[in-house]
Amino acid sequence: MSFWPAKNLNWSKEHFLILFTGLIGLVNLWMIFIWVPTERSMGLVQRLFYIHVPTVWVGFIAFGFVALASALYLFERDSKWDRRASATAEIGLILLSVSMASGAMWAKPVWGTWWTWDPKLTSVFVLWVIFIGYLMVRVYASSMRQAATWSSIVGIIGFANVPIVYLASMWWRSLHPELVTGPLSESGSLHPDMRTVLYFSTFVFLVLFLSLTQLRLSMKNSEEEFEKFHKELLT
Repeated sequence: MSFWPAKNLNWSKEHFLILFTGLIGLVNLWMIFIWVPTERSMGLVQRLFYIHVPTVWVGFIAFGFVALASALYLFERDSKWDRRASATAEIGLILLSVSMASGAMWAKPVWGTWWTWDPKLTSVFVLWVIFIGYLMVRVYASSMRQAATWSSIVGIIGFANVPIVYLASMWWRSLHPELVTGPLSESGSLHPDMRTVLYFSTFVFLVLFLSLTQLRLSMKNSEEEFEKFHKELLT
């Protein structure tokens, strides 16, 4: 499945994306809430781990696409890259918001508080604010070209914060748990069944991200065609 879609998606492809995402989403819910074993110390609330971590991972991927498309826009000045960057940023921000909300729900019974300004959470909040700013720049810029240029710069700067978020719990003392999977984690720190569910859930949220981005980009393409048609009518 191509990440950058054709100019217009046909209904059969849209229906396939929605159906496939829904089916694997149901499988994911079954694995999270029924199949995977319950963690001993935290109990049922730990199951939020399979939503919290995948959404922030896929959010990182989204912001990477934003930075890439933004750089290509600044280099080529082709509006297609700006549309792709903005569509991806919108979905990435939603995923990051889901991760922050699920993290807060997980933190309350474990830490006794919904939020604490430790380095990991603070760096996530900064990333979230940057991409809120990305969308605000697009709204308040005086022209579409200015919006595309300014938001591209913000998108590239925002992605530079992603490694800081990922490594924050290693660089500074933090209440946030240490990395349990990936190249910088301790080997064997996550139960094999839990790792399986984590990776499958990440795949599901990645497919959801691609599907929503395809649909949002299709809408943006249609909006641009309408704007061109409207200008032709006025001239």
